[in-house]
Amino acid sequence: MLMMVLLQLCVACSAPLRDGDVSYKRGDYLAALRVWRPLADKGSAEAQYKIGVMYRQGLGVAQDDKEANRWTRLAANQNHVQAQYNLGVMYANGQGVQQDYVRAYMWWSLASNAGDAGAIKNRDLIAKEMTPQQIGRARKMTENCQMRDLRECDYTWTR
Repeated sequence: MLMMVLLQLCVACSAPLRDGDVSYKRGDYLAALRVWRPLADKGSAEAQYKIGVMYRQGLGVAQDDKEANRWTRLAANQNHVQAQYNLGVMYANGQGVQQDYVRAYMWWSLASNAGDAGAIKNRDLIAKEMTPQQIGRARKMTENCQMRDLRECDYTWTR
């Protein structure tokens, strides 16, 4: 009985996300944003991630890398693997943030911990462009980020 109630709650909470997905897939980005924004404001990592993608690609909103980074970071800090992957891309390319291979490596390491093959590949590729000291710092940042439940992930850990 409890399992049925929990299942029904999960279905109810995911329904608005799906409504936004339907609008997004038919190209009605403003309708998708109207659905996802209140959910994102309430802390939905999936909605935050999707809004980040919209700002990154300029879908229904003016393209804005800084705003994309802000929404993506909110989702990534809740362990949203695709958002962590995207933050790695943003840091590697300097999109909405200063280019920083150490932070790109860190975010891809976090996503790779969930088995994201693209994150593993990108982390290993960018490592070839980094010094051993940078890699060591990125690993320490990853470790500290995980120990703090993804809070303060962009703090530069020097110890």
